[in-house]
Amino acid sequence: MAERSGRDSSSAYGVQANQGGRKVALANRATCRMDSLNVEAGMFLRDQTPNSKVPWTKTMSLAFQSIGVVYGDIGTSPLYVYSSIFPNSTPSTEDILGVLSLIIYTIILLPMLKYVFIVLRANDNGDGGTFALYSKLCRHAKVSMIPNQQPEDRELSNYDQEIPSKNTKQATKVKEWLESSRIAQQFLFLLAILGTSMVIGDGVLTPPMSVLSAVAGIKLHHVDADVWISVVILIMLFMFQRFGTDKVGFTFAPIVSIWFLLITSIGLYNLFKYDIGVLRAFYPKYIIDYFRRNGKTAWISLGGVIQCITGTEAMFADLGHFNVRAIQISFSTMVAPAVLSAYIGQGAYLTKHPDQVSNTFYASLPGCMYWPTFVVAVGAAIVASQAMISGAYAIISQSLSLGCFPRVKVIHTSAKYEGQVYIPEVNYALMVACLVITIAFKTTVQIGNAYGIAVVFVMVITTTMLTLIMLVVWETSIWKIFLFIIAFGLIELLYLSSVLYKFKQGGWVPLTFAFVLMTIMAIWHYVYIQRYKYELENKVSVDSMKQLLKNPEINKVPGIGLLYSELVQGVPPIFPHLINNTVSMHSVLVFVSIKALPISKVALQERFVFRRVEPRDYRMYRCVVRYGYKNVNEEPAEFERQLVQHLVEYIQQERLMNDDQKTVGEHEAVGTQNSSLLAIDIVRGRRSAIHIEESLQQKSAPNVLSGTIVADNMEKKLQEPEEEETQYIQNAMRKGVVYLLGETQVIAKQDSSFVKKIVVDYAYDFLRRNFRQGEEVLAIPRRRLLRIGMTYEI
Repeated sequence: MAERSGRDSSSAYGVQANQGGRKVALANRATCRMDSLNVEAGMFLRDQTPNSKVPWTKTMSLAFQSIGVVYGDIGTSPLYVYSSIFPNSTPSTEDILGVLSLIIYTIILLPMLKYVFIVLRANDNGDGGTFALYSKLCRHAKVSMIPNQQPEDRELSNYDQEIPSKNTKQATKVKEWLESSRIAQQFLFLLAILGTSMVIGDGVLTPPMSVLSAVAGIKLHHVDADVWISVVILIMLFMFQRFGTDKVGFTFAPIVSIWFLLITSIGLYNLFKYDIGVLRAFYPKYIIDYFRRNGKTAWISLGGVIQCITGTEAMFADLGHFNVRAIQISFSTMVAPAVLSAYIGQGAYLTKHPDQVSNTFYASLPGCMYWPTFVVAVGAAIVASQAMISGAYAIISQSLSLGCFPRVKVIHTSAKYEGQVYIPEVNYALMVACLVITIAFKTTVQIGNAYGIAVVFVMVITTTMLTLIMLVVWETSIWKIFLFIIAFGLIELLYLSSVLYKFKQGGWVPLTFAFVLMTIMAIWHYVYIQRYKYELENKVSVDSMKQLLKNPEINKVPGIGLLYSELVQGVPPIFPHLINNTVSMHSVLVFVSIKALPISKVALQERFVFRRVEPRDYRMYRCVVRYGYKNVNEEPAEFERQLVQHLVEYIQQERLMNDDQKTVGEHEAVGTQNSSLLAIDIVRGRRSAIHIEESLQQKSAPNVLSGTIVADNMEKKLQEPEEEETQYIQNAMRKGVVYLLGETQVIAKQDSSFVKKIVVDYAYDFLRRNFRQGEEVLAIPRRRLLRIGMTYEI
């Protein structure tokens, strides 16, 4: 029988819960073949999609809220841009017009056209950022480095798939190339972690840059203490992080709205007072003339111009707290007009006072507005810093869930927003880095050289990944992709070449920081993959399981044992290691696999997938617990309750399935090592599908094929009534739950290369020992934890 996809098999063989789920109707076709856990987890109403209509009142409310959360960085850029463009010279009127024209069209092209109207469309079920783009690609092409993909994952309600278009052939070729090229997959992964590292680097540079530029105005009063005032503000900012993003952010969020109104009014005041003729800068010819006059100097000044759009990536990264329309409205109607007014007003002031370019913003203020503006500017700088710090926490949390970062403690600080987290280790590391940069560089000009590199690198990476999404996911026509690359890619590469020119003047800071982070993430992820492959290749066969459990000396321990393993199929090699050394097992044993999916969230009703593990008498089950990269891990008591509840429902539907399948043909198994294990995705009050799992191919088994399943003889008759088994499990639950966690030491094989031995035996081992252990990340109670030591040679 020809092999079918996940959707085909759901129509071939399904059960439907009717009026309370007690009546099961078999589909008209009786057989199916599957290649994984064979659970149709997608039989849900897709009523919670990010594209669902939101009332305009809600959208306008979100648009207003986003002003205080997203735009602090780009909103405070008028504090330092002109001084970064002309660090050591007094500009002429023509140069001021040329630079102003560059600023205007940079804001219009990159934040407005590229991000607001194109990039925001590439959201991952409402979430944005580098990992969101990478996850979207992983869903549509098999480019993930971890070999745990399963067809049923595509049926999740958040697992969006685009509608095929007439360019499907073109998309298929690119997809096949990505899936067959190991180099392309590694490049994509490195691109994703590079973008992530640069955003985290931005989180290190934004606080010193924003706070220093806001405090720098105090020099007008001949007070030369801006560096130490900034240090005090930064220490207080990081100390308050433990109270949560919402408390810190909302304390200062109204200030951002006041700030935008303030810079708009000051900009218009300066425009009409000094030189309304600077509006000529909207004519792009002034850009050409600027480059003709200044040549290389004009090209170098692009590194300062790009700082007018710092924080643009925050519109995409913080999208999960708002929606696309809200971001579009807030930027187009409030943010863009405000910052353009500020730059135009400063340009008008500089035409009359070009010698004040080093502190243009504060010098251009009306005398009575100095101190109110100074206070609001410091508050806005704190909000700008908070947005990037919170973004760094969220990105590391996502990296952790995808196995790309060593274990750290993630504290969720808001019951309203799941993405708002606090990571103590990262918080103090960022604080130290920010203080070092502030004290070492002292001025915004030097920090700006480093800042520009981080900003442009992230933009180039976003453009590259978005181009692949256009090819593979959106199936956009080639000429539109070409126009996108010409319009935005070439401009960003021009800016990148300029900021890299200042490598020695501070540009090395974000690149060094990103290199260190990338090295840590790459080492951790590499060993994570190799460890998974080791377990996959050495999983326990069905015959070995039966032989192992024949030992009459095995003692049954009361209660439920949760044996954690990264395998989503098969029994991990650590299980026979446990039995051989303890000669005991729990009365109910569940092999738990925490699986991170390349989507933002997995609904609770879709999270647990069960199957029974033979021999049946030992009451062993496989449970795959699926999380998105923004899901929150439950507390132990709640997790245990949910797991047992879904296990009981699984057993009940398994019984119903066996009772209603007596009229269908027989079960024909092909292969010698088949493990026909029933798998059900339980959904209370909704439709669910039920299938037989594939044969678990062992390392030594030659070309094992999955069985052709016919319903009557799928499973032997239950050895005890359904009520007896569920009661047994509930009694075991009352006697306690014990967590069995593998404490595996990973070492390189003797014949491994010298580099691999350094990476695995020293670098990875150092990270494993000095970061948090698995039970701390999973919040496992220590008094109910049993560690199982074992050595893996990879």
